[in-house]
Amino acid sequence: MAKRVFARAARRPVVVPPEFADRCEALLVRRCCNALGLARRAGLAVAGYERVGEAVRRGNAALLLLARDGAEAGRRRMAATATGVVSTSVLDAGELSGVFGRERVAFVAVGPGPLCSRLEMELRRLAGFRTATMFEELDNATAATSSRDHGTRANE
Repeated sequence: MAKRVFARAARRPVVVPPEFADRCEALLVRRCCNALGLARRAGLAVAGYERVGEAVRRGNAALLLLARDGAEAGRRRMAATATGVVSTSVLDAGELSGVFGRERVAFVAVGPGPLCSRLEMELRRLAGFRTATMFEELDNATAATSSRDHGTRANE
C-alpha cells in the first residue's frame, strides 16, 4: 500500500475586508435584538421607565438594559432603584425600540431564565465591539451613592 504525501499549501496572507468589523457588529446587534424579542414574546421583558421600575421593585428583573444614548440622569435614577441586578448600556434606543415596536425605548428589564442568560451572553459579545459600553452589577453601595448625591458625580 503506497503512502500518500500531501504537499503543504502555500501560505498566503489573510485579507480582511475593511467593513468586516462593522458587518460583525451589525450581526451581533441583530442576534441581541432577536434574543430580546424572544424574551418579550415569552413575557419576560418589559419596557418603559414605570414598568421596568415596577419589575425591579418586585424582584422580577435579572437584567436591566439602559439605552446607550439615553439621558444620564434617568440611567442614574434607575440604577439607584435596581440593586443586585446586572445592568448594561450596550444597545441604543433605536435598537431597543425596534424590538418593542415603540417610538423610543430607553429602559428594558428582562426576567430570569435561559432567555435572559442567552441575551446576556450575546450582549457581552456585542460589548466587545462597541466602545464605552459596560456591564455592572448594581449593588447597595452604588445605589446609595447615586441617591445620596442626587445623580451628580461630585467626587469624580
